[in-house]
Amino acid sequence: MSVYTTTRSHLGTENNIDLVLNVEDFDVESKFERTVNVSVPKKTRNNGTLYAYIFLHHAGVLPWHDGKQVHLVSPLTTYMVPKPEEINLLTGESDAQQLEAEKKPTSALDEPVSHWRPRLALNVMADNFVLIQLGKTVHYLPILFIDQLSNRVKDLMVINRSTTELPLTVSYDKVSLGRLRFWIHMQDAVYSLQQFGFSEKDADEVKGIFVDTNLYFLALTFFVAAFHLLFDFLAFKNDISFWKKKKSMIGMSTKAVLWRCFSTVVIFLFLLDEQTSLLVLVPAGVGAAIELWKVKKALKMTILWRGLIPELQFGAYSESERKTEEYDTQAMKYLSYLLYPLCVGGAVYSLLNIKYKSWYSWLINSFVNGVYAFGFLFMLPQLFVNYKLKSVAHLPWKAFTYKAFNTFIDDVFAFIITMPTSHRLACFRDDVVFLVYLYQRWLYPVDKRRVNEFGESYEEKATRAPHTD
Repeated sequence: MSVYTTTRSHLGTENNIDLVLNVEDFDVESKFERTVNVSVPKKTRNNGTLYAYIFLHHAGVLPWHDGKQVHLVSPLTTYMVPKPEEINLLTGESDAQQLEAEKKPTSALDEPVSHWRPRLALNVMADNFVLIQLGKTVHYLPILFIDQLSNRVKDLMVINRSTTELPLTVSYDKVSLGRLRFWIHMQDAVYSLQQFGFSEKDADEVKGIFVDTNLYFLALTFFVAAFHLLFDFLAFKNDISFWKKKKSMIGMSTKAVLWRCFSTVVIFLFLLDEQTSLLVLVPAGVGAAIELWKVKKALKMTILWRGLIPELQFGAYSESERKTEEYDTQAMKYLSYLLYPLCVGGAVYSLLNIKYKSWYSWLINSFVNGVYAFGFLFMLPQLFVNYKLKSVAHLPWKAFTYKAFNTFIDDVFAFIITMPTSHRLACFRDDVVFLVYLYQRWLYPVDKRRVNEFGESYEEKATRAPHTD
């Protein structure tokens, strides 16, 4: 086995080609891993591409002189927009490593640049089977395969103009015919995602599911993902149905609705700023849109257009709704004494000690850290209203049930899908909140024969037997 590098995508002659690895005693059955230093040509340093040519050929013979050689070509570089530099917003200082790196003009920050792929995973199909054609045994050359799924975005290295050598880890292992077919289908599927508009980072998340997990865990992931999508759909459907019918805010915390709207929008903007996987980003965006619509319903808001100028009108509250609002305000008053100092203190601390890409990034991170760390406190007003009214009949329990199932499923996804650590911790925090809601559900049972605020009853009233004289 020989591995060469060149800047040409089509190898015509043996000129301008560098040998980086030669395994004279190559054995199909023996796996190995070797790290070599690869010389980076000037063309590649100037945002060019470098290719690897992998040959299987007879020992002692140059591959282009061997009539039975087998070879494949794989790019060792890819183009990506570099991650923005993070600095201290007050002093303007960046990390020492970034200070030593070559400075790039601001206008070039959004332009794709060459990144190095530090791994080259090779396989040869080693199953012993016989091909028969027209009654004769057919001999075939070794089937060489390059595992592109092992190239992850997190491992890429930016190629600077001062870089002359870069490390390349070449690994080899035999592969069965069934596994070879599976990996070929998976690579085609990932490539199809990119053709449908998925970015390389989004496709990389899908690759991580296949590469970083074993087969049984992978099957569990697909099973759990299917249920997650189902419960997401049912939760959104029942939540919309509940609020669509909702005419009164009796027993419902308006401030909790406002806070959920604010927090979901902030989380969506944060995930967008962190370039999180679409598997997490899309449900967060849909949830934020629904929460905005719920605020409109909770505040009894109507929008009237005076030409091109919108005018907002708010409906009046009944006496019972004002009583609920009173409990809501009382709960928020106690919470504000604890919450606001913690949020402001956390924002100031992060400004002094943590580096960010921009002031917008700091602002979003400060908001989202407050949401993740103390956001569950804003769910307490609804618990307080439930306690004061000694009732939970006014809550959308179908939607809550589906969200509860999804919360526990999110605990599993927290270890599979790439997401910010704060978002991962928030998944476990929500478990506690739902358990408290379930406790109140048990503590204040719903009388299904009682007519609710919509004039509906879950069960017909029992008919009384007539008295006999």
